[in-house]
Amino acid sequence: MIAYLTGKIQKKLPTAIILNAGDVGYLVNVTQTYLGENEQEDSIELYIHTSVREDDISLFGFEKFEELEVFKLLISVSGVGPKSALEILNNPLSSIKYSISKADSALLVKTKGIGKKTAERIVIDLKEKIGAAEKPQDYKLPADINEDAVNALINLGYRKHQILSTLKKMPEEIQEPEDIIKYFLQNA
Repeated sequence: MIAYLTGKIQKKLPTAIILNAGDVGYLVNVTQTYLGENEQEDSIELYIHTSVREDDISLFGFEKFEELEVFKLLISVSGVGPKSALEILNNPLSSIKYSISKADSALLVKTKGIGKKTAERIVIDLKEKIGAAEKPQDYKLPADINEDAVNALINLGYRKHQILSTLKKMPEEIQEPEDIIKYFLQNA
């Protein structure tokens, strides 16, 4: 099994990268956040999870070993596959741990492909394994952010992970969609 790769990003794809490591191109699935933070030709190091199924072998890459560990915990939950776990990891790791430790499935439910039952199962199965976690300073549920403003920014061509990460830093007094969009455009 492949556990670690280092090399240059040969090409960025919508949900993955082609990593040139030792003149071999590996297709590695990564989070949208990671895709947004790195550019083609960047030299990177990734911790790898190799997913082997009857009809597929896929690689999932993570910048930090702690992300890989949480990913493995997530896929150990019944009903959570590697792609869903990767979607969950588009949220900040500290927020994911805090949500699970406080048995608050709201953050998980807002993740694409995760329903209420699956989110509750994640909380039940992983609460003890995650342990206590402190509330991150920038902890804000996606539900707390005006959905109309987010959809408008998506229609302008911005990616949801980029929008949410910028708007999490937004002052609480900004509530109107127009003001939210203005804040995003000034701080993106």
